[in-house]
Amino acid sequence: MATSQTTVRDIALEQPASIRVFERFGIDYCCGGRKPLAEACQERSLEPKAVLDAIQKAVAGGGEQTRNWTQASLETICSHIVATHHAYIRAELPRLEMLAQKVVSRHGGAHAELEEMQQLILTLGEELLQHLEKEEVVLFPYIVSMECNMASCGPRPLGCFGAVRNPIRMMIAEHDAAGDAMARMRVLSGEFTPPDGACPTYRGFFQALAEFEKDLHQHVHLENNILFPRAIEMDESCA
Repeated sequence: MATSQTTVRDIALEQPASIRVFERFGIDYCCGGRKPLAEACQERSLEPKAVLDAIQKAVAGGGEQTRNWTQASLETICSHIVATHHAYIRAELPRLEMLAQKVVSRHGGAHAELEEMQQLILTLGEELLQHLEKEEVVLFPYIVSMECNMASCGPRPLGCFGAVRNPIRMMIAEHDAAGDAMARMRVLSGEFTPPDGACPTYRGFFQALAEFEKDLHQHVHLENNILFPRAIEMDESCA
């Protein structure tokens, strides 16, 4: 039973339906998921009991559920991440950059924060694309080979980085940087709330950012909280 002292990460792992609740309340369950629920709620000026009640209702209520990935194979998780979240990032980044340019050109004079947001998006996009490439070309293939070799009692695959926790440590640091960038944009935009009278492009830009952040949280949760710990455990078991 989750309590206010249970970490957000552990709640998300044990009760996948809670992820939709965390998204609704704006609670970070991936990069910031290592803190107790009470602390996460305090940062958002929320009552822990209200969040716990909402989680209990979501778990009991059925309806659309978030898949429990803890029992899926590592290969299945890697394939899902690439096909779903990596593909989404590659499709959305050009759109976000285009929207940011339009909004800055039309409204940047009256809203100075937009220019900083545009720069954050450009930097984030460059870093994320490099991040995806490292995962798809190096890390994920190694994890899949390791799982396959373990299943057939074969040798540990050869890697250029020693223990798998080494590149994973780098990937987590890059996740944290991406999360910080999105958190900064959330602050600058007032929780992705467009000003009164904002044009459709302005509103579309903020909505796109909110959707991008939601997908990024789901993406990082799968890697930080499920894929990476299991890969490290498997790697160390065959060391």
